[in-house]
Amino acid sequence: MGSNPAQRRYIGRMIPLSIAYMLAVFGASSVIPDGAAATPLTVIIALVPAMAVLGFIWAMGRYLTELTDEYVRLLEIRKALVATGLTLALASGWGILELFTDVPRVPLFYVFPVWCLGLAVGSLVNKVTIGDGGPC
Repeated sequence: MGSNPAQRRYIGRMIPLSIAYMLAVFGASSVIPDGAAATPLTVIIALVPAMAVLGFIWAMGRYLTELTDEYVRLLEIRKALVATGLTLALASGWGILELFTDVPRVPLFYVFPVWCLGLAVGSLVNKVTIGDGGPC
């Protein structure tokens, strides 16, 4: 499963959170019709998946605090920094395009998934820079 205890705990947290997220999104989309009014009930139901996203963020932060290997922690933090920079650049760039042109609007829902994809880019950055004298 994981190569160290912190990673095993992280995976043990992320699996149930992922299942909860999928069930919450499926449940909300089943219960709330398209174009529904924002009533207190629909807002509460629609925000249930966001609780799982908060859980993801908590689990990631917890993982960083539980890592005992400082080098592995550095690599994980660098992944997060790459993901954050990429996400901010894409969101800001697209937001400017939305402001000044007629490009399609992108729902804010996509910010977190883009950040998660940025973690993969951060992993590639780590692989490319390890051992070649690159940063860190």
